[in-house]
This record gives sequence, C-alpha cells and structure tokens, in this order.
Amino acid sequence: MFISPMLLETAAGPFSDSRYIFEPKIDGHRLIYSQQNGIVRLFTRHNNDCTRQYPEISSALFPYDVVLDGEIACVDPMAGISDFESVMSRFQAKKTDKIMQLTASLPVTFVVFDILSYKGEDLRSLPLMERKAILAELTLPNANFGIVPYIEGAGEALFDQIQARNMEGVVAKRKDSTYVSRRSAAWQKVINWSYADVFITGYRKAEFGWLAGVPTSSGGKMRPSGIIEFGATPTHKKAFYGVSKQLITGEDREYVYVEPKIKARVKIRNWTKAGLLRSPVFTEFIV
Repeated sequence: MFISPMLLETAAGPFSDSRYIFEPKIDGHRLIYSQQNGIVRLFTRHNNDCTRQYPEISSALFPYDVVLDGEIACVDPMAGISDFESVMSRFQAKKTDKIMQLTASLPVTFVVFDILSYKGEDLRSLPLMERKAILAELTLPNANFGIVPYIEGAGEALFDQIQARNMEGVVAKRKDSTYVSRRSAAWQKVINWSYADVFITGYRKAEFGWLAGVPTSSGGKMRPSGIIEFGATPTHKKAFYGVSKQLITGEDREYVYVEPKIKARVKIRNWTKAGLLRSPVFTEFIV
C-alpha cells in the first residue's frame, strides 16, 4: 500500500523551539515500506516501485502488517555518514546479478522516522510523538533497519554537530503534527550548504542554465563542473546576458560558450566524486 509522503518546507535557518523535535537529515532517498498480508513492497516518494533494488529490506518481515516512512541510506564506513552517490548506484541497478553484487558490496540501511499504519490501524491522525512512541516499541526485523534519533527543542545545537560532521542538514518537526500527504510547514528542513566559487563558461539556449567551470590544478584550462539552474533572479539574468554578449567564443545546438570572465558564488550540497557541483544554487556574482 503506497501512501504519498509528507514533505518538508524550507526553514530560514537553524532554530530551537520546545514545540519541535529535531532529527539529522539523512542523505539518501525517501522510502515507503509497506507490508500487507506478509507481502512487502517498497516505494519511492513518487510511487515508483523499488522492491527489487533492495532485497535486504524487502525480504525482511515483521510479524504484523505495517507501513513505515524513512530514508534509504548507504553509509560510508570511513566517514560514518550516508553517501548519496552510493545510494544512487543501488537505486539505478536493474539487473538481478548486479543488484545481488551491490547488496554485498554496498549494503543499504532503511532509516525509519515514522510509522503510518500498524496492525491494520491507520496512525496518521495521531500526533507525531504518539507515532514515535509506537515506532520505538517495534522490534526491527534485521540489521539493515534503523530508527533515526531525535532531540527535543535544541535545533541549533544539533545543527552545529551536523556541520562539524559534514552531514546534510537537520529536519524540524512539530511534536503535535499529524501526518499529511503534502508539503507542510509542520515539518521543515535546514540544509547544511557548502559554498563554491565558479566561472560561468556558457549558457543553455533553451531553458535557463549557466555552465559552470573551475580552473584545473595547473591553473590553465577550465574544467566543467556542472550547470547552475536555480537561484538567479531576473535582475541577475539581465546583468549576465548584457555582459556576456561581448564574451561569446562559439556555440553548438544546445549551448552558447563564453570566455570565463564572470565569476559566481553558488551554494551546493557537496562536490560529487566526479568533481561536479551537486544541486548548485546561484547566490551572487563575484566582482
């Protein structure tokens, strides 16, 4: 049984409030675990069935029907935190032999933070803390399941710890919140952004996108580092296109290329292993 998940609003910044609990934000992908009549099915937040991709989760049975909400994580043993690229390697695997190989080399953990149905009873109308109490009493079926920890009130202190460990961020949830299948201000996220300075090396002809580049280690050529699609206001775009006309060096079917003279600061989730910006958001030009 798929239940459309409750989604997060974005908080202005870290905060503390006794009406909220605060959880570490897990860097993986959302998962709804549904066990009905002894059959387990796993769904992404968009109702895509991913039962086959995670046999270490889908083969685990509770002694009763249950629907759980959480995140699929793939923990880097060196850093002790979830690695998003490893999660995507697991999610994108389709062939059975590849899935089984990755189950051994990149095992996942289902980090549970909510319980939506228990022994056939819909729990979504209960306050969050009552659902948390029921969740805490569950006996998890194997070592690939975990329950996300939380603290009450002290969101800023938790965020400081998250920053120190270079984790993704913090989720704030009102203690009295019921579970609704939409975006709600009762649940908010605070992302632990990193920042990078890049050069704009071109732009997309169709929908908006600035090509980003960074100097190579030798300081000569530019190395492509991704596409900036978000954050720029109409004023920023107008300023860029006014200046870039004099910097055009060529074009192809998709892009116009410019000299790397315009520098910008972006906020990012992190750098990927391939040296690309993950989820870059423009913040300002650097003059």
